[in-house]
Amino acid sequence: MTATSSRIAAFADRWPKLVALLLGAVSATGFAPLNLWPLTLLALAGWMTLVAKAPRGRRAFGLGWAFGVGHFTIGLNWIATAFTYQAAMPAWLGWIAVVLLALYLAVYPALAAWGAWAIKPKADTHFAAPSYILVFASLWTLTEWLRSWVFTGFAWNPLGVIAVPHVAAPARWIGTYGMSGIACLLAGVLILAFYRRRVAAASLLASLVLFWGAAFLTQAGSDADAAVRSKGMERIPITVVQPNVGQQDKWEGSKADANFAKLARLTSPKDDTPRLILWPEAAVPDYLEWGYPSAYYDRSPAAARARLVALMNPGDLMLLGALKLELDQAGDVVGARNAVMTIHADGTLGPRYDKAHLVPYGEYLPMRPILSAIGLSRLAPGDIDFWPGPGPHTLDLGTFGRAGLQICYEIIFSGQVVDRAHRPDFIFNPSNDAWFGGWGPPQHLAQARLRAIEEGLPVVRATPTGISAIIDADGRIVESLPMHAAGRIDSFVPKAHAPTLFARHGNMLPVGFALLLLAAAIAFRRRGR
Repeated sequence: MTATSSRIAAFADRWPKLVALLLGAVSATGFAPLNLWPLTLLALAGWMTLVAKAPRGRRAFGLGWAFGVGHFTIGLNWIATAFTYQAAMPAWLGWIAVVLLALYLAVYPALAAWGAWAIKPKADTHFAAPSYILVFASLWTLTEWLRSWVFTGFAWNPLGVIAVPHVAAPARWIGTYGMSGIACLLAGVLILAFYRRRVAAASLLASLVLFWGAAFLTQAGSDADAAVRSKGMERIPITVVQPNVGQQDKWEGSKADANFAKLARLTSPKDDTPRLILWPEAAVPDYLEWGYPSAYYDRSPAAARARLVALMNPGDLMLLGALKLELDQAGDVVGARNAVMTIHADGTLGPRYDKAHLVPYGEYLPMRPILSAIGLSRLAPGDIDFWPGPGPHTLDLGTFGRAGLQICYEIIFSGQVVDRAHRPDFIFNPSNDAWFGGWGPPQHLAQARLRAIEEGLPVVRATPTGISAIIDADGRIVESLPMHAAGRIDSFVPKAHAPTLFARHGNMLPVGFALLLLAAAIAFRRRGR
């Protein structure tokens, strides 16, 4: 051990929780937009070593919690920007929200750290026992999966996202949460190598390389299969529109006509080829259905639809984000739905999708009566809550194929984005990332790319300010529009693959992968390794 590493070790022994906090912050640099994934692996390795040296389980839990606070505070810093749009709240309140969320989310890595410490052979003085590394990867995978559904779930930035776009092929088999476990195993390779357990390090690395190679070859086979299956099939022409309308302008009544003019200019047909027009989430403030109180209409549904039809060729079809209201028996508005509506070129409405996975404090206020009574109703915009839809289902768009819909952050929930009984031809992800700051949109895009790989389906994203994109079934970006730029994409929906292993079995696979790692860890532990 060099003099420098000795000083670092001494500092870590004196201030372990501070070091864990800093390592957590560094680990978040592997996510978009920085994509410094080697730093993430190094930070993970340092933290795992720190946890292994903890004298008690309580200390291990505290080190995991400190790491999680740093990890989530940096990785989710864009939420501070999002809160400033909630009734013009001050920036400092946004940062309080980020830290409070991080304090909760940090419980999950804390549980993983405590469990891994409990299984580690206590006689191991090198802090590099194979059983410890395996159980750490297993428990991180399981706790991350828990994070995706406990209290409705918050699955943003699972560790496996750092594999995009480099080595994400195994997500076809073990999903994003399984990829998170692999990231922990790679950090374990660094630990084994540092403590000169070269045989163990080489064996683990070789196993991971072989696993990735098999997944990559399977992905290449899926490309060839898609090419064969697509022969003779009609391609789906699409126009993706990004108007570059910021969050501060979106609901400003005096700017409504100018905002629509931007959408109209970018939507006008270039020729008479029928196409599927894709607009962002909540693209227009107009209500397209009859039956609501007159005060809610700036223009009639007939006039609102006529404006849209004027932009379409006779064979066109449009999917756009719009709002739907819910009324009680007295005719009063008691709720709303964040919807994607289908409008035909003759002005008739087709099938609709209602967002199912709503954003707490963005689309509804948990415990609204209590928080309103103590003056905290401003934590969510509006006086009514959005209501959830029934969940993923596929819209039949006729000659334009079958579309699976995922509105905004619904796309981040691995294994929850497709109606498996009615598999779509592609996933449409309209979103409004205008309030996600500089880090949120590229992180959102990276997670959409993983959904494409997992499901073997292309994903098309339409956002008001970026990043709109067409993603193929291997997670590659075919075309995209940059942030804060107006534009349109005229292209075709890439071909889907046959259902992947993950598409058939969902999160049973990463959970099963984690349990296999846990079983291997227990076997090593019984042999004192």
